[in-house]
Amino acid sequence: MRKVLYISVIIFLFSGVTDIYGQDNPDWIKPAIQEKNRQNQRLGIQYYQTRDFEKSLEIFTTLYSKDPSHVNYTYYFFSLLELREYKEAEKLAKKQVKAKPGQLQYQVDVGYVYIRSSETDKAKKIFDDIIDNLTANINVIKQVANTFYSRRQTEYAIKVYKQGKELLKGEYTFDIELANMYERNGNYTEMVETFLDHLEEYPEARETVQNRLQTAMTRDIDNALPDIVRESLLVRYQETPDKVYLNELLLWLSIQQKDFAFAFVQAKSLDRRFNEDGYRVYEVAEMALSNSDYSAALESYQYILDKGVSSPMYLPGLIGFLETRYQQISHNIRIEEKEMVELEEAYNEAIEEFGVHQQTIQLLRDLAHIQAFHLNKESEAIANLHLAIEVPGPENIPRAQCKLELADIYLFQGEVWEATLLYSQVEKTFKNEPIGHLAKLKNARLTYYIGEFAWAKAQLDVLKSATSKLIANDALELALLIADNTEADSSYAGLFLYSQAELLIYQNRFDEAFIKLDAITILGAWHPLFDEVLFKKSEIRMKQGRYEEADTLLQDLATRYPDDILGDDALYTRARLQEEIFQDKNMAMDLYQQLLTNHPGSIYTIDTRKRFRYLRGDTEEPVSEEDRFFYNLDP
Repeated sequence: MRKVLYISVIIFLFSGVTDIYGQDNPDWIKPAIQEKNRQNQRLGIQYYQTRDFEKSLEIFTTLYSKDPSHVNYTYYFFSLLELREYKEAEKLAKKQVKAKPGQLQYQVDVGYVYIRSSETDKAKKIFDDIIDNLTANINVIKQVANTFYSRRQTEYAIKVYKQGKELLKGEYTFDIELANMYERNGNYTEMVETFLDHLEEYPEARETVQNRLQTAMTRDIDNALPDIVRESLLVRYQETPDKVYLNELLLWLSIQQKDFAFAFVQAKSLDRRFNEDGYRVYEVAEMALSNSDYSAALESYQYILDKGVSSPMYLPGLIGFLETRYQQISHNIRIEEKEMVELEEAYNEAIEEFGVHQQTIQLLRDLAHIQAFHLNKESEAIANLHLAIEVPGPENIPRAQCKLELADIYLFQGEVWEATLLYSQVEKTFKNEPIGHLAKLKNARLTYYIGEFAWAKAQLDVLKSATSKLIANDALELALLIADNTEADSSYAGLFLYSQAELLIYQNRFDEAFIKLDAITILGAWHPLFDEVLFKKSEIRMKQGRYEEADTLLQDLATRYPDDILGDDALYTRARLQEEIFQDKNMAMDLYQQLLTNHPGSIYTIDTRKRFRYLRGDTEEPVSEEDRFFYNLDP
């Protein structure tokens, strides 16, 4: 008897004839029925998403008849539209309007049916009536606008927000929502103007607007938005230069565009207005330096130095200025010893003025690098680094950086075991930090230099996932070099000669390195290192000042291995030689153009564009009246 009763209940629950919310059903049955209908709803949605509209219509017709919820209605409505059952869709939407007279989004659906059935005049009349009958209710206005937008009627969504703004009379502006609609409609100019209008009333919303603009820029595949923002900001700033938020947005935008010269102008203006002691200018200088914009960095640091020694940012500014000057000098193909001597004197004067303590450790480290690697003063460099390492205080990053510099000098002198000991110390102390990863990378490179390829590759494989992208990329590059050449040459003869040559180049023993590289070329008719050999030979000749030979080697590399991974390196270096050494502007431009055309994803692309435009004369053209006004602005 119990078995028969159990079977009857099961049939009763799942036969599909039971009313979903029938009043006759016992309470203990209702949860099972509700779950069954949720399953049907999920199935119907799945059918709709896979464009099986007939099946989704069948399910939602039944579900809606039992439960006219918004979800059931929406899928029922759109299933009808997709099947072009426009009369049924119109009837359904009007039924929903009657059932829920206060909810205007269903009236939008009636009009949307007419849009889909190409009865645009009827749709326009309904849409206009909806907008005319809006009430001053924020939630209703948002709901109606969102319905228009989700039905791809963005222009009407914009009209709704504009009407809502009028109705609420300053209580709520809908500026953010309006700007988002303009973006989705592709009208960037109106979007920007709306955001700026909003800031006119609510300047405290600058970060919100800034974040919205940043998001919009990531979606702007044509990269047209930054220029529109800049133009709008400049026009408004010219009219009302006292608006601080305009200053701050111009500073933010110039940093986004890596225009650090203009960023400095804006940071300087804000610094003077708020007596910020140069903190904001210092941030611009740091970013300019990290992006190799040495002119903007030097100008920014100089502004800080002009504040005088009593300024709290003077010492950091001086350290940054000297570091930038070093980077600027060493970035040139031909490094003048006279400039390095002058820089050494500047470092010595700074250390004499401020003394040796935790804040000046970086000065000692940078001075030691110049002395060891540019002025053949390794003994003085080592003494300065020991002085820095012995400064009282905790085991910190600056001290670890000095240890790495000292290890680099030991390696330069051929003291391999002294070097690896220091690298290992830093790696162990800062195991999970970027400087520890850098120490591990340097140690792996050292073991590569001495031919311990398996050990080096094992360490490099660990570093591929380092948090620092630069370290991870360097580790990957060296690991690939080892892997490619140990697989192709089981004797490792070529790679062993190449790694020895790289160490000799590092130690400035160029003639010995050249002999090692020559030895690789006689190993056979072909070796996977032949292209790297040509590039390394060109590096040696440039360091020796034999630029004609370097150019010939690079040209040979580009001709014989045009699709090689070093192809863009060869073109970029040749272009720099033509520009800086041979003074052949046209040849340099031609090579830069080849790089941009043949290697659009190269790491040299940004710098190449800058140099090409400079050689073409773009930077000599007069700036616009707006730019002239702002670059000369000195409040």
